[in-house]
Amino acid sequence: MTTTQRKILVTSALPYANGAIHLGHLLEHIQTDIWVRFQRLRGNECYHICADDAHGTPIMLKAQQLGLKPEAMIEQVRAQHMADFSGFQIGFDNYYSTHSDENREYSQHIYRMLRDNGYIQSRTISQLYDPEKEMFLPDRFVKGTCPNCGSDDQYGDNCDSCGATYSPIELKNPRSVVSGATPVMRDSEHYFFDLPAFEQMLKAWIDSGALQSGVANKLHEWFEQGLQQWDISRDAPYFGFEIPDAPGKYFYVWLDAPIGYMGSFKNYCDSHNVDFDAFWNKDSTAEVYHFIGKDIVYFHGLFWPAMLDGAGYRKPTNLFVHGYVTVNGEKMSKSKGTFIQASTYLKHLNPSYLRYYYAAKLNNRIDDLDLNLEDFAQRVNSDLIGKVINIASRTAGFIHKRFDGKLSSDVIAPELLASFVENQHSIAELFEQREFGKAIREIMALADKANQFIAEQAPWQLVKEEATLEQAHQVCSLSLELFRILVTYLKPVLPDLAAQTEELLQTELTWDNLSNAIFGQSISKFKPLLQRVEMEHIQAMIESSKEDLAKMQAPAPAQKTPLDEDPIAETIDYDDFAKVDLRVARIIKAEHVPEANKLLKLQLDLGGETRQVFAGIKSAYKPEDLEGRLTVMVANLAPRKMRFGLSEGMIAAAGPGGKDIWLLSPDEGAEPGMRIK
Repeated sequence: MTTTQRKILVTSALPYANGAIHLGHLLEHIQTDIWVRFQRLRGNECYHICADDAHGTPIMLKAQQLGLKPEAMIEQVRAQHMADFSGFQIGFDNYYSTHSDENREYSQHIYRMLRDNGYIQSRTISQLYDPEKEMFLPDRFVKGTCPNCGSDDQYGDNCDSCGATYSPIELKNPRSVVSGATPVMRDSEHYFFDLPAFEQMLKAWIDSGALQSGVANKLHEWFEQGLQQWDISRDAPYFGFEIPDAPGKYFYVWLDAPIGYMGSFKNYCDSHNVDFDAFWNKDSTAEVYHFIGKDIVYFHGLFWPAMLDGAGYRKPTNLFVHGYVTVNGEKMSKSKGTFIQASTYLKHLNPSYLRYYYAAKLNNRIDDLDLNLEDFAQRVNSDLIGKVINIASRTAGFIHKRFDGKLSSDVIAPELLASFVENQHSIAELFEQREFGKAIREIMALADKANQFIAEQAPWQLVKEEATLEQAHQVCSLSLELFRILVTYLKPVLPDLAAQTEELLQTELTWDNLSNAIFGQSISKFKPLLQRVEMEHIQAMIESSKEDLAKMQAPAPAQKTPLDEDPIAETIDYDDFAKVDLRVARIIKAEHVPEANKLLKLQLDLGGETRQVFAGIKSAYKPEDLEGRLTVMVANLAPRKMRFGLSEGMIAAAGPGGKDIWLLSPDEGAEPGMRIK
């Protein structure tokens, strides 16, 4: 453990709430999760916060297309995102939404502070306007002919053919992407953040040595061009937060998105007795880090610290910036099946494989990372299976078969053991500096030593002779002690493997315990830990990815399609419906039903009365995530005797099934037993 416990807040960039999580997103979130898990393993107080970026014109238009309210759509997407991240063992303390009361409060507060301190100005600008949809058009919602090279069907801000950048009003033959109408120019008053006023502060912050050199160099390019005032407002219709004292004007999504870090953390602090101000006040000694992609350095390196400084808050301690993900040396391709969604991957491969491969290739620079699928299979099979898992699989079985499941108390090669423990300092420093690839190489070099020791000692031969039986016991015991140390080093990268190892060795893996050997202790019976990666599974994933794309590109079904797929049952009259008694219930206990694949057993508090209900939601929820949550139940449904016990009602849920099941939740302030009318 470090001598002084650090207080650390870590955020990942906010995924946009109009699309699925893919392998590109996962690079950042896995990198962040590894660093957070390492900090906790070292005993530091470290919080991992994120949220969905839920505002903007694209969200509004997609919700309209789907026939949903934006609030309903973003909540569906958030549930999907949370399931994807959970599938890859990414352990957020809080995964929230920028469309929250906390974020509204801080966005409006920061805006008012900036305004009152003289950093907000207004002026009238001219923009392209869609006369049919009656809305101003963002640059990417205008297409036309490039004014530079003449290429057709180009966006309003840059040309994909020649790379030219321009204003949307320079496009030839412009048209609205939303309606197809020819846009017209219209004036509107907009609000601007005076970024140039923070030039000296920003230069000092950038040159402080805190940022990566590549990030600092990139940010300096913006000063060469001259900082510009930043348009922070958008006109109705717009899905977002309304600007105080400015009816019909909304905060541009990039104003409230980074403030979403604060909103999500505030939501966590209020329910976990954590001091929010200790992390965000101007004089805070806590550390705040943002893990982001290189495409959003501009917002996090200029606008965000300037907003915080102008409103009286502290600036980030550092930005940790990474590059893009390529697959097989090329951009992720939908047509080639390499634009792989998280959910598609999880259907075919173990998430530990990707966590390991990304870690093995990550460094603290802004390099792009190539996911070469053949190398991916070979490295996982060679390192994880052939080196690390091999240590336990070659020795643990003998402990139970020949030595009653108990390790030897004697150490056969103390110098080898000492060398494994001594490496903790260099490995810790590499994890701290986000040089994960170098850390992995050190760990695998130790794994090679362990395997060489096992090969030289050949315990499978030693156990055959009574005279060498005790030597075999010591060899296998030391091998498992070395395995314990290796998996402790790998615990931030492979939490699932660490949990399996803790069960096998019957001991918790912590950095503090690296020197506390387990000689003389009993262990559990060995079970297979990880399987080899087969190329046929990778190929099946690619084909499945192509199929997913085909479904996404299929013509949108008519609005009535869901009813056609799930026909409405025979109609009932109002009197029948009125008999249904919907009540608020608190889930006071949730547990698995061992004999059932889909059921969870719930104990529900109806306000003085407790009911037992079996609910088919096991595929979507972990029992521990449900306890304490409010839901809605059908309270007057006749009890039903099931094989597992009596079910005394039904909870209300919706969704197509699998992971996509959403419990109906009452509004804040509801109490158990309250009737829903």
